[in-house]
Amino acid sequence: MKSSIVNKMVWFSLILFGVSVHSQTKKWTLEECVNHALENNISIKNSTLDKELADIERSTAIGNFLPSANATASHSWNIGLNQNITTGLLENQTTQFTSAGFNVGVDIYNGLQNQYRLRRANLSQIASQYQLTKMQEDIALNVANAFLQILFNKENLKVQKEQLLNNQKQMERSEQLLKAGVIPRGDLLDIKATVASSEQLVINAENLLLISKLSLAQLLQLEDFKEFDIIDREYEATQTPLLLQTPEAIYQKAKETRTELKIAQTNLEIAEKDVSISKGAYQPRLQGFYSFSTRASNLDRVTGVELDPSNPTTVIGIVEGTNQNVLQPNFNAILGRPSPIFDQFDANKGQNFGVQLTIPIFNGFATRNNVQRSKVALERSKIAYEQEELTLERNVFTAFTDVKGALKSYESALTTLEARQEAFNYAKERFEVGLMNAFDFNQSQTLLVNAQSEVLRTKYDYIFRTKILEFYFGIPIIQKP
Repeated sequence: MKSSIVNKMVWFSLILFGVSVHSQTKKWTLEECVNHALENNISIKNSTLDKELADIERSTAIGNFLPSANATASHSWNIGLNQNITTGLLENQTTQFTSAGFNVGVDIYNGLQNQYRLRRANLSQIASQYQLTKMQEDIALNVANAFLQILFNKENLKVQKEQLLNNQKQMERSEQLLKAGVIPRGDLLDIKATVASSEQLVINAENLLLISKLSLAQLLQLEDFKEFDIIDREYEATQTPLLLQTPEAIYQKAKETRTELKIAQTNLEIAEKDVSISKGAYQPRLQGFYSFSTRASNLDRVTGVELDPSNPTTVIGIVEGTNQNVLQPNFNAILGRPSPIFDQFDANKGQNFGVQLTIPIFNGFATRNNVQRSKVALERSKIAYEQEELTLERNVFTAFTDVKGALKSYESALTTLEARQEAFNYAKERFEVGLMNAFDFNQSQTLLVNAQSEVLRTKYDYIFRTKILEFYFGIPIIQKP
């Protein structure tokens, strides 16, 4: 008795634990899936890095307007036979020199290239933001598609399980009819085969559901996707108000809102700035410069002079008429230790400043070819913009047509399902009284299951295609309340 009570308590605890674990499994909404993907998807992260590069490019363009400043310093040793700059004699000596300087340069005029580069950088920033937005929109659409695919597979699994349950009940009923002698043994074998086929369809449906969950989890960059699941939500396949619009009206709206067209327009403006930048190289360039320098050495310095005791004078000429020698005293320099280094820096400092004008005359057609290349790129951008308009128009008309076709397919599937359900009910009544064989009954049942699956497929296909059409009309995937 005690053992029985203990076993019951153990089973009760396991059931509670299972319920607790199941309740802790997070189920994601469509909004949560989209938001998580926008924050963690790898493609979006790459687009974010592209935007950061565009910000750096703009910072570089701003820096072109600022002066360039550089400081220099050097210290050298000169060993061997060299001229003593103090005495003018060749001596074997080791001398040290220290120099320092500071240079500043600034562009005063360079054909407005800096201005055009800054405008181009601003456009690149806008284009990178558009690229990021486009990537976010594509990811959101892919997430919505994967989300709806899971819902479809869940509904389809319910249909297959329900059909399996009906087949199992029908098999039990057939066993009773066989015992009563109402149906032959072959009909029971057909029903058993149908049950086995239904079990296989349930397994396939479970696998498709698992794969669809895995696909969405990977799209969300989830590491632990084994327990991933979404909230079961019923989406109504109601007729979208956009079908009351004309494809032309939706296209005009898309031209105002679609990101890919904005990207093409921005790239066209960037190409125009590239032409202006390349043409700026034809014009003269005026630069201002300023430099400051100073130096010091370890050479001895002259502190005074004294007469040469061995040769105090030198004859430098004769006075005409008197023939007297003209004498010049010979002085020797009195050398002392080098001046303090900071005193030398102060005494030897110098400055240099001015302007430099560079006029391009001929550079091997380099400037001309750059201009021609930028013009070709501009024409490509114009063609790309026109192509983007044509692609957008085609996509809008295709999306509009797809929605209309999907709605008709869904309505037709509903009509077919209603007819198949009535036919199955009639077949079931005939089979139960022995007026229909198992093969024909299974055929009717298979047609019903196919009709149910087709309703689900056309329903979610219509919902997703409606999302695409709304997408082109400027309606976001996730509408904020």
